[in-house]
Formats: sequence, structure tokens, C-alpha cells
Amino acid sequence: MSKRNKPAPPEHSVSLSFDDNTMAQTLFGAQSAHLAQVEKALDVVIVARGADLSIGGDQSTDVDRAKRVLEGLYERLSSGASVGTQEVAAALRMIDKPGGSMKSVNMEVRTKKRVISPRSTNQAAYLSAIDKSELVFGLGPAGTGKTYLAVAKAVERLICGDVDRIILTRPAVEAGEQLGFLPGDMKEKVDPYLRPLYDALHDMMPDDQVEKRMETGAIEVAPLAFMRGRTLSNAFVILDEAQNTTAVQMKMFLTRLGENSRMVVTGDLSQVDLPRGTRSGLRDARDILDGTEGIKFVDFDSTDVVRHVIVTRIVNAYEKAEKHRRRSAPYEDAHD
Repeated sequence: MSKRNKPAPPEHSVSLSFDDNTMAQTLFGAQSAHLAQVEKALDVVIVARGADLSIGGDQSTDVDRAKRVLEGLYERLSSGASVGTQEVAAALRMIDKPGGSMKSVNMEVRTKKRVISPRSTNQAAYLSAIDKSELVFGLGPAGTGKTYLAVAKAVERLICGDVDRIILTRPAVEAGEQLGFLPGDMKEKVDPYLRPLYDALHDMMPDDQVEKRMETGAIEVAPLAFMRGRTLSNAFVILDEAQNTTAVQMKMFLTRLGENSRMVVTGDLSQVDLPRGTRSGLRDARDILDGTEGIKFVDFDSTDVVRHVIVTRIVNAYEKAEKHRRRSAPYEDAHD
């Protein structure tokens, strides 16, 4: 090949050297798959020699981001946490955000069965808010980790002894069903509505421990109506699907907060199942409580969806359609 046909060297380059060769190979991935993932996302070229790397690119910002991603992931490995394609994707997602930091990638929630890390900047902000605030609202579309991360934090607090019990609740109004007309006893009536919460619990703890703690009352899963008249102290309380509460139900729930307790309220205001004309308690709480000391609202969007890539596209399509519909008929849905 003539000199004229050789590709020009990158305008910017940086070198990295890692102390532990075995850990470096884990960082690089099988057949350098993780390096290829970074190359594609940030438009850089990475050359590996042993435990050393050379990163080159036409934009100095891309080279710097690649360097910070790989250094952060190596730090994660050094702490004993794992690094796979999902962790690389999370690091790339967060580093690309304004103010993105690898410190967020390396946040951890430790439960009996797994170590969980945030996979977006908003997820990191959400976990931080739960640590710092007594009442946190997580709002956004499905697949953004609102409920899953809240349950993970609840389990971590229970295991550490920071709280005596976990209380998980949801309003049982999906699909317009009324409990009295459903077959079976009360547990059989409400369990289908609470299934996602059971699933999250079993993902965090061994099955026998979940069952044992439920028998002793250390973990309680119940419909929202069961919260009336109680004071929830020394507990981590999660209200899921809060968009389906009425304003009266939401006020009732929030005023159950007792000493040494944390509350997390999650919901998606684009999926309100209340009868037309009924204002969502979640929207009401947002309007009334936003800015109140000790209360934090964290908003998720389609960029936080950590399920299959198709889910992100579905969420984007529905959000686009919803915005168009609202512009066309802004007063059509009184409960929105």
C-alpha cells in the first residue's frame, strides 16, 4: 500500500496501562468485545497490547470519554464488582450525559442474591435521593427501574438492620376490576396486582427467606386500601403504580409515614387507569409537594429504559403520539 492510501493517524491519542493483567483482560472482554463496544459508541480506535491500551480519535472529547469509561470500569473490577456488556453500556450512557460521572456507574446496592448498580444518570440520582430523603417520588415510563431499584434499596436496608420491615403496596384498579367481583379469598384477589412486587423481592433474596420474612411480617405486600389508619414506623414503604391512586388515597398514604421510615412512590402519569374525570393522586402530589423540604422528585424518560432496545423505541413512539394527541385535544382527558 502506498503512503498516499494509508489512513491518517488519529489527531488525538492517549495511553492507558493497567496493573493487573487478568483484570485487564476481563475489562477488555472476550475477544475484546468490550473495547469494540466503546469504539463503536464513541468513534475511537482502541489498540490493546497486554494490559496496555492506546486510544485514538479525531475528537479529544471522545478520546477522553473512552479513557474515563475504561478507567472507571477497571476501578469497578478492582472493587470486586462484575463488568459485562450491560455495565459497559451503562458507563457509556452515563458518561455521555452532561455532568456524567463514572462514580455513578460504580454505585452499588447489595442484596442477598445480587449487587445492583445504576444504568443511567437518572437511576444514580434516584438511588442518591433515596439515601438522602425521607420521601422520594420516581416518575417515568415502564422499564426505567423505578420499582426494581426501590425494592433493592428496601432489601438492602432490611438486611443491614436500618429498618425492621418492608411494606410494598399498590392500588388494585388495573383493568377496571373490582376486588369484590373476583374469585377466591382476599389474598387470591389481590395477588395478581402485586405480582411485580413479589417478582422483584424474589430477585433480591432467596425464596425461602422471602417466605419466612413474609410469615413474620418483616415483609408485607398488600393493596393500598390496607394502609388506612396505620402509622408506618421503622419501615421502608413503597407505593407502586401510584398514578392509579386518587388524590384522597395519595394523601392518606403519605400521611402514614412514621419515625425512622422511608417512603418511595413510583408511577407513570402516561398510564392512568382511573375513570375519566378522576384526577390522579400522583399528579396531585406532584403539583402540591414539588419543592417541599425533605421530598425529592426524580423524573425518568425513555433514555433510562434498560430493557430490550425495542422497549425504548416503543416508549419513544408512544411519547411522540401522546404529545401529538395532547396538542390536538388538550382538554380531552380531565384526569391527566
